[in-house]
Amino acid sequence: MIPVRRALAVLAGLTMVGTLTTTAHAAEPAPTPALGWNSWNTFGCDINEQLIRDTADSMVSSGMAAAGYEYVVIDDCWFDPQRAADGSLRAHPERFPSGIKALADYVHAKGLKFGIYQVPTELTCAQRGGAYPGATGSLGHEAQDAQTFADWGVDYLKYDWCSPEGTLEDQIAGFTLMRDALHATGRDILYSINANSYHPDKNGAKYDWSNIADQWRTTEDIKPVWRTGNPNTYPMGVTDIIDVTEPLREWAGPGHWNDPDMLEVGVYDVEGFPGLTDTEAAAHFSMWAMLAAPMIAGNDLRSIPDGVHGILTNRAVLAVNQDPKGVAADRVRDDGDLEVWARPLAGGDVAVALFNRSDKTAKISTTAKEVGAKGSRHRVTDLWTGKKWLSHGTISAEVPSHGVTLLRLKR
Repeated sequence: MIPVRRALAVLAGLTMVGTLTTTAHAAEPAPTPALGWNSWNTFGCDINEQLIRDTADSMVSSGMAAAGYEYVVIDDCWFDPQRAADGSLRAHPERFPSGIKALADYVHAKGLKFGIYQVPTELTCAQRGGAYPGATGSLGHEAQDAQTFADWGVDYLKYDWCSPEGTLEDQIAGFTLMRDALHATGRDILYSINANSYHPDKNGAKYDWSNIADQWRTTEDIKPVWRTGNPNTYPMGVTDIIDVTEPLREWAGPGHWNDPDMLEVGVYDVEGFPGLTDTEAAAHFSMWAMLAAPMIAGNDLRSIPDGVHGILTNRAVLAVNQDPKGVAADRVRDDGDLEVWARPLAGGDVAVALFNRSDKTAKISTTAKEVGAKGSRHRVTDLWTGKKWLSHGTISAEVPSHGVTLLRLKR
């Protein structure tokens, strides 16, 4: 087994000069942040083709597709632990007996898009952690795997580092190599990368990846918990991730997005974490909308509680997330546990989040001037309750503990 760092150093020596000056990924796959679903947060390695088919069915029948969700992504553990004799990837014969192309065709027939998982190193995260056999990463197979994905009809690739080895330059070379291989196939494939998994340096937040990927993970993995207190180490809570991602707002924009990890709305009982309350989940969803982040659900779509369904399909909040201006929110005031966030929207509207991290209900106030809204009189809409009122410059609300009041201001 060739060490990742040495193997990528060879690749870097061969490709770094050319690939780092290659034109950045076209904006078409992600003009706004991706909306979809991924299997990992609820199911881990316990996946099969029937689950994915049922999930695609449920995405349509639940109204999530109509609300804008389009990607159905299978994460780690979908593959045969051994490559074929010609080196090509193939589906696990028992979990996915019909093959990946047939599964992608099924998803496409529902009017949805299909995504898959792979790594630039030798071992996927599940393989490195001992949860799955084999060594089927893309290292040395980049062009072959990219063409396989294109031939299968893949629309989204999650490409996860999954190694403690390699410098930042090695990661840049490895992720760039697959970017160019995907471009060479001629198929539009949204490219989602993660430089943090298993890596001690957590380079997702240390380098602007916008010239390489459509979206890039900013932190370690999220879990369904409000806060862990970890600065950027596994596992991360909702507020921990927000604090790492907010300073990176200038990197985000149409076609390239900071990815603070998948949604934990409706995900329960994972690794000892009971899950978020509905208030916390709505705050999580609101802040991902404010951050202009990909919204990739991770709950079991086959059975969605009403509260969870109401959060995931709130079109007013999703409209903030999908705003074509593509500017991520700024934390304009931080009073300890009470914060004010503002996000300028297309057409001159402003989204405002009154964010209460504390353990008690609190009144949070701001002004039109503070949030960058022009003029002193605005029509205000609470995007969760639907309540509307006219503001003459001051905006305030009683915000529940671990909650967000999300507003839209229009002149």
